[in-house]
Amino acid sequence: MEEVIERLRELNESVPVPLELPDDELLVEIEEQLLINLPFELREFLLQVSDVVYGRLEPVTATDPQSHTFLPEVAANAWDDGVPRDLVPICQDGQDYYVVDLEGQVTLWDGASGELTDESWDSVWHWARDVWLES
Repeated sequence: MEEVIERLRELNESVPVPLELPDDELLVEIEEQLLINLPFELREFLLQVSDVVYGRLEPVTATDPQSHTFLPEVAANAWDDGVPRDLVPICQDGQDYYVVDLEGQVTLWDGASGELTDESWDSVWHWARDVWLES
């Protein structure tokens, strides 16, 4: 996890309006909006690196309700598109979503088929290392 955080910090792109990191209180508000508890590693991910801008993938964020990556908005769209309600999207990629279950495992949901694929990662941090950093 620490290596992934360090690498993301090194690669963080400078943008005109930088994102902010959320605090625990804001994440509780988001959980209340979503009516679901965020998996522990997703909380850690949001608290530590959701301000990073890197590559072509744009993981969910938690501080700007106007952003197209704002978690409640991405989740509402994902669930409307057919993603099971017990999965929380961490990143939209076209019509596909990378989603995390309550145990912390990340899986790719295929928007074309409307089903989960066999592609999975043990945690949000493994996904960040293997997918986001490679994008």
